[in-house]
Amino acid sequence: MSGPQTFIARAGAALDDPQLQSALARARSGFVDKRASAIAAEPDFDLMRDQAREVRQRSLSNLAACLEEFEQQVTAAGGQVHWAESTEDLRRIVIDICLRAGAQTVTKGKSMVGEEAALNQALEQAGLTPWETDLGEYIIQLAHEPPSHIVAPALHKTRSQIADLFRNAHALGERDLGEVSALVDEARAVIRERFLSADVGITGANLLIAETGTAALVTNEGNGDLTARLPRTHIVTTSFDRVVPGWEDASKILRVLSRSATGQPITAYTSFFSGPRAQGEQDGPENFHVVLLDNHRTDLLASEFREMLHCIRCGACMNHCPVYQNVGGHAYDSVYPGPMGAVLSPLLRGYSQDDELPNASSFCGRCEEVCPVRIPLPGLMRKLRERETLEKKSSWLSRRLLAAFAVVARKPVLYRHLTSAGTRLLGAVGRRRGVLRTVPLASGWTRYRDLPAPQGASFQQRWAREEGTKAGDKHNA
Repeated sequence: MSGPQTFIARAGAALDDPQLQSALARARSGFVDKRASAIAAEPDFDLMRDQAREVRQRSLSNLAACLEEFEQQVTAAGGQVHWAESTEDLRRIVIDICLRAGAQTVTKGKSMVGEEAALNQALEQAGLTPWETDLGEYIIQLAHEPPSHIVAPALHKTRSQIADLFRNAHALGERDLGEVSALVDEARAVIRERFLSADVGITGANLLIAETGTAALVTNEGNGDLTARLPRTHIVTTSFDRVVPGWEDASKILRVLSRSATGQPITAYTSFFSGPRAQGEQDGPENFHVVLLDNHRTDLLASEFREMLHCIRCGACMNHCPVYQNVGGHAYDSVYPGPMGAVLSPLLRGYSQDDELPNASSFCGRCEEVCPVRIPLPGLMRKLRERETLEKKSSWLSRRLLAAFAVVARKPVLYRHLTSAGTRLLGAVGRRRGVLRTVPLASGWTRYRDLPAPQGASFQQRWAREEGTKAGDKHNA
C-alpha cells in the first residue's frame, strides 16, 4: 500500500480531505442506525451473541478435527483442499490452478483473504485478467486503491468520484450518472458480460461447514453465485479459522453476522457451495478448489490473542469506532482497518509501523460492546501496547517513568505534594495562553495537540477549602 509512512500522518491527511470527510459523514450513521434497528427488533440478540461466541470457541478448540472432516467431505464430493502457509503460497496455488485450467480471465467475488494476499496483482503478473464483481470491489479496482472497509470497500468514495471512474473506464458515451441507480445499472451491465466469459471464478467464504464440506458465502448482490457457478473452475480462498462443525453452528453465526454488518435479519443471498457439478446436474463448476490460508493464524491460536480468531468479519467494530469514523480505513494502511485491524494487522504482518495501530484508539469500549461474538478488543489492543513497551529499546525511559509513577501513586501523601507542586508550576507557565504547547517528557502528546493549563487548585484542595469554609461559617454562627 502507498501513502504516508505513519498512521498519524495518514490520519492527518484524511482529516484534511474534504471529499473523504463528506463520504464518511454520509456513511457514519448508516451502519450504526441499521444495526440498532435490527437489534431492537430481536429481543434475544444477547442470547444469540452468546451462542455465536460459543460456536467460535468450540470450533477453535476442535479445529484439527473440524478441518480434517472438512477436507474429507470436500474430497468425497470431488473437490480439492489446498493448504497455504503464507500469502506467497496462496498466490502460487491459485495461479497454478488457473494456468492448469487454461484460464485467461478470472471473475472474483469479495474475498478479504484475496486482498490480504494481494491476489489481483499476482494474477495480473501471471498474465491473467481478474475482474472484481462485487460493486464496491469493482469501484476500488478501477481506482487502483485498496478497500477502506471490510463490508463496504468503497465507503470512502463519493457518488461524483464513482461517476468519474465509470466515465473513464466505460466507453459508453455521454449519459447521466447523477443517480445511484444509474451507477448500479451501468456496473451491472458491464460486469454481466464478464461473468459469461470468465474461465475461473474466485470467491471468499464467510464459513466452512465441516460435516458436509460446504463453503458458505453471504452477499447482497448475487455476484457470489454467478462467480462460483458460471466458470468451469471455482476457487474458494479463505482462512482455516472460518470452519465450524455443522449446519446448526453455521446458522448461529449467520444470525448475528448480517444483523451486525448491514442491519439485516439475513442478507439477500446466502449461498452454499459443496464441490463441483455432480453427474446429471445442469449447472455449477467442473472443478472445485478450496485454498486455506494460515499466515500466522496458527501462532495466534496458541497465543494470548486467540480470541481475535473469533472474528466473523462483520465490521461492526469499525462502524462504531470514533477514530475510524473520522479518518476512514486507508489511514490504517491495511486490508483490516478499525479496531479489529488494530489487533490483526500487527499480528499477521508484523510491520514495524503497525505498532502505531493499537494506539489509534480512544478505548471508549464501543467496539467490544457491539462485537457479535464479544471479542475484548480494547483488552487485546492494550496487550499489544504492553508488548510494544516491553520489546522496544526506545521505551526504556517510559518504562522507568511508569515504574516511578507506580511508586509515587502508592504513597498518597507524596503523590499529593508532588502533583500539587507540578500543577502550580504548569498553571503558572500556561496561565497567559491557557494552554501548554510543550511539556518536558510529554512531547508525544504536545506534538499533536495542546495541553490545557491547570486552572487552579486540585479537586481535593478545593474540597478541603470548601469544607473548611463551611466549618468556619458554622462556628461563627
